[in-house]
Amino acid sequence: MIATEHGVRAVIGDVRGHGLDAVRTVAAVLGSFREAAHDEARLEGVLRRLERAMARHLRERAHTESDPAVAEEFVTVLLLEILPDGEVRALNCGHPWPHLLTGVRADPLDRTDPLPPLGPFPLPRELPPVPCGRLLPGEALVLHTDGAEEARDTEGRFFPLCDVLTEAARARPLTPQTVLRTVLTALLRHSAGPPKDDVALLILRNERHVRHSAPALRHRAHATADHLQYPG
Repeated sequence: MIATEHGVRAVIGDVRGHGLDAVRTVAAVLGSFREAAHDEARLEGVLRRLERAMARHLRERAHTESDPAVAEEFVTVLLLEILPDGEVRALNCGHPWPHLLTGVRADPLDRTDPLPPLGPFPLPRELPPVPCGRLLPGEALVLHTDGAEEARDTEGRFFPLCDVLTEAARARPLTPQTVLRTVLTALLRHSAGPPKDDVALLILRNERHVRHSAPALRHRAHATADHLQYPG
């Protein structure tokens, strides 16, 4: 998450595969985000920079590696932009939509079909950000990877992420720490231990009072090296 003159911008993503190659992909995409978030006035400009960084990274790997699977590498990316009045806009490349915690429930921020992940195919010529309402004072956004939704119990049932987030939304006080603790405790209980897939969470909360003009976001993340993490 980065506070810029264009608004607060955040990124979360999921890299195909594991190991050193995945870490290098994370570094390439995140490095591009750190610069583009400040340099680009429009959110679509940030995404174009990430797309070019990913393409350059894959070309360099293809030049030095003989593995044909390099051409199949991809990364899902969700870009969020929170404007001074709390308006939220997003560009989603194959990533799960975040959930909005209002204090009484948790709802998906949007249900629009995402763009394709970065890597295999070029993005469309037009990239209009998706308007996602406003993040009001006291509300929180929970960004996550698909490992949080697809964790299974011993009977093969998926983790009920939305239900757990609704439980977390009703906690008092609603803080990133309490949300994170509620989700991870329930997840470990559901999967009877660490889930098989990596899980990343990023919680953003608007802590401004109504009289203030810009959202002050408190954040907390839990992630592994195989996932894009917020810059910090």
